[in-house]
Amino acid sequence: MNSLKFFQDALSSLYANKLRTALTMLGIIIGVAAVISMLAIGQGASSSITSQIEAMGTNLIYVSTDRSVSNFRPLTLADSDAITSSGGAPSVLAVAPSVTTNSTVTYAGSNLSTSIMGITPEYATVRNESVQSGRFISQEDMNNYATVAVIGSEVAEELFGSGSSPLGNKMRIGNNLYQVVGVLEKKGGTAVGSSDNQVLVPITTAQVRIITQTGTYQEVNLISTAAVSAETIESAISEISNILRNRHNIRAGYEDDFMVMSQEAFTEAATQITGVLTVFLGGIAAISLLVGGIGIMNIMLVAVIERTKEIGLRKAVGARDRDIMLQFLVEAFIIGLFGGLLGVLLGWGISSLVSRVATWGNTALEAKITFDAVLLSVLFSISVGLVFGLYPARHAARLEPVEALRTE
Repeated sequence: MNSLKFFQDALSSLYANKLRTALTMLGIIIGVAAVISMLAIGQGASSSITSQIEAMGTNLIYVSTDRSVSNFRPLTLADSDAITSSGGAPSVLAVAPSVTTNSTVTYAGSNLSTSIMGITPEYATVRNESVQSGRFISQEDMNNYATVAVIGSEVAEELFGSGSSPLGNKMRIGNNLYQVVGVLEKKGGTAVGSSDNQVLVPITTAQVRIITQTGTYQEVNLISTAAVSAETIESAISEISNILRNRHNIRAGYEDDFMVMSQEAFTEAATQITGVLTVFLGGIAAISLLVGGIGIMNIMLVAVIERTKEIGLRKAVGARDRDIMLQFLVEAFIIGLFGGLLGVLLGWGISSLVSRVATWGNTALEAKITFDAVLLSVLFSISVGLVFGLYPARHAARLEPVEALRTE
C-alpha cells in the first residue's frame, strides 16, 4: 500500500465519524491554543517591559542606600554633589538626586492619591522627561524652596478635567498649596512605574515641607545618574562607588552601605523573570496537550474495537501487520496535525483579543506569536498524536485475522 493510499483511507475513516473526530481533535486544539497564547503573551510582556525600560535611557545608573548593612549612612544631597564636583567621575554626564513619598493631592474638592517626587532640574535630562506645556523645575525654584509643581498627564486629567489647562492653578499637598507650572509629556503606564501619575516638586521643598520623616533635610532616596554613553557605564559605576566609599569612610574589605545598579541590569533582570514565567505558563498549558493525547488513545481504542472485522478482512486479503499499524498511526498523525494547525489559529485569536483588551485598558502589551512557537506547538501536537496513537495501532496490528472475522 502506497503512502497516498494510507492518507486517503485515513481521511475517509475520520470523515465517516466526523463528530468523534472533531471531539478527539478538540483536546489537541485547546492544548495548542493554550501554549501559543501563553507564549505569545509572555513574549509580548517581555518586549513591552524591555522597551519601556530602555525608553528611559540605556545609560542610566541608580544609586540607593543599602539599609541591610549595619551602621549604614543614608545618601545625601552632598553625596550627589560630590559625584559631579569632585572630578573623580569623568564618565558621569549628569546626576539627579530625588526623594519620593505617597500623598493625597487635592483641588476643588477632587482628591487623588499619587506619588510625590522631590527632584532637581537635572532630573529632566537624566530621566528623559519633558513637558508638554509650561516649564520644568528650575534652580531658582530649588534655591527659593518654591511651592511649585510639575504634574503628570493623568494627574492633570483627574484633578483638573480632560481638555482643561492646569497651569497657574494651585493644588494642595499636605498643608501647603502648590502652583502648577508644567505638565509632563504623556508616556503611558509601564511595568516599572509611570510618570503620568506623579507630581514633581523641588527637592528642597519636598525635604522641608513634605518628607519630614527622614530625620535630615539632606537625605535622599535615590541618586539617578547618566553615564556619558552606554559604553562608559561600567567605568561610571566604578567611579561613583569609589567616591561614595571615600565619603562614607568604607575601608577595603568592608561591605558598601549603598547599591549601584545600571539600567542594563534592570533590563536583563526583567527579561530573565518574564522568560521564566513564559516557560512556566507554557509548560502548564502543555499539560492540556497531554490530556488531549489521552483522548486520542481512548477514541482510537474504541475505533479498533469497532473496526475489528474490517481489520480481519484486510489481513485476510494480504495486509501485513505493518500496514494495519501504519493505517492507524496515519489517522493519529492527521488528528495531531490538523488539531495543531487549528490550535495555532485559535491561539492567535486569543492573543489578539488579549492585546485588544490591554489596549483598551491603557496597558502596553502586544502579544507576539513567533515562528518558533508555532513550529514547536505543531510538532508537539503531532508527536502527542503519534505517541498516544501507537498503542491502539499496535493493538490493531496484532489482531488475529480469524478471530477478527468472527467478530460481529
